[in-house]
Amino acid sequence: MGKIYLLILIFSLTAAFGAGDMAEKIEIQNRNVVKAAAEELSRELPKRVDRFTELVAISAEGQTLAYTFEIDAAPKSDETLIREGADRMKRNVTAGVCATSRRFLQSGITISYRYVSAPTKRELFRFDIDESICGYKPE
Repeated sequence: MGKIYLLILIFSLTAAFGAGDMAEKIEIQNRNVVKAAAEELSRELPKRVDRFTELVAISAEGQTLAYTFEIDAAPKSDETLIREGADRMKRNVTAGVCATSRRFLQSGITISYRYVSAPTKRELFRFDIDESICGYKPE
């Protein structure tokens, strides 16, 4: 009988210590997934999105997959683009990422969309989207 309790105790301790290892393993896995995705998606860059926007970089930053776009809407100034576009861009980008990247987000990966001015290279907008922003219902 004592051996059974000892085995249960060992199993319980292994499971408790393994939980920390599991979080670390998931983080490592996410970093690898993000890195592989960035490398694969970057092969097709630069890529024209519309007449004002070009996707110029996709990078892995830990557990974040970061997309960088350049906007050239001359003669509009950077300030005008920020003032006129920030709210609309945030709504559209968030809705799109939440709709298309559910599995990434639910696994703990963040997706970042960064928009910079093509002429000045100044950051205009940045939207970091994670699972909490999308408000997914449990499956």
